Amino acid sequence: MRRFLTALLTLLTLSTPAAALQLIVWDRDLSTKLGDGESSGGKVTVRLAGDYSGPVVVLFAQSDEERARNAFPGLKSRYAGSLVNGQLNILAEDRGAAQSITKFLGAYRVTATVQVASAALSLPGLRKATPPAQNR
Repeated sequence: MRRFLTALLTLLTLSTPAAALQLIVWDRDLSTKLGDGESSGGKVTVRLAGDYSGPVVVLFAQSDEERARNAFPGLKSRYAGSLVNGQLNILAEDRGAAQSITKFLGAYRVTATVQVASAALSLPGLRKATPPAQNR
């Protein structure tokens, strides 16, 4: 019976899904959310605004359990990058030049799929632009 329980616990531990990694893409001033994503089973779908071009800040969040297990060794919580025509590149100082988000996450065994919104993007926290006041 003891061997059965040990084997069952080992099997359950090995079959645990990959840790969920969350990311959020903000403009440089951290005032407008431009994208997000969350991994599930080693895959992440990154949703990005298609109408923005410029510098961005990419924030990554791991749970306490993920940090304790060292699920993503060397991953920092904040990276600078750029978003141009729906292409997100991350500048990681330890890796040299800027890398696409798919290549960057591939180093952590996470497969990324990018979805770019061609029309207005509705993400939680995304502010809508208000037209400027007109002088009369």
